[in-house]
Amino acid sequence: MAEVEFAGMTFKGGKMMILLTALSGLGGATWATFEFYKDYMDMKEVVQNIDVGEIEARNDVIETQLTEAIDYTRDIKSGLKDDIIRIENLTERTSNRMKTVQDDIDERLRQVSDISRETEKDVRDSLREVEDRLDDKMQKLDEELNETLQEALDNPLS
Repeated sequence: MAEVEFAGMTFKGGKMMILLTALSGLGGATWATFEFYKDYMDMKEVVQNIDVGEIEARNDVIETQLTEAIDYTRDIKSGLKDDIIRIENLTERTSNRMKTVQDDIDERLRQVSDISRETEKDVRDSLREVEDRLDDKMQKLDEELNETLQEALDNPLS
């Protein structure tokens, strides 16, 4: 079997494997620590190069824009609310006006219907009167004609 001597100690077989595993684990931990330290130093350099004043100025600009946007949104909301109220009022007035116009039209139609019925009645009455007069005159004319014919028949030489 192979033997390895390390720090005055001799390792054989399974102990040698344990030693190799321990050394590789120690090497891996050292490499991970170095990488962590390197990332830390890189991040430290980035953090040191950050311009806090520029970030604060940018934040101030963003806050100002946000405040302006909120105020603008409030103005729009207020304007829309006023427009909606105006439209509701206009709609209500229009509805009331339409109801008034409809009532007026209905009343006028009733009046026209009444006048039409009265006119129709008057025309019928007038027609009856004319018919009665014509009947009377026709009857008188018929009687006169009959009388004249009878006289002519009674005395053909006259």
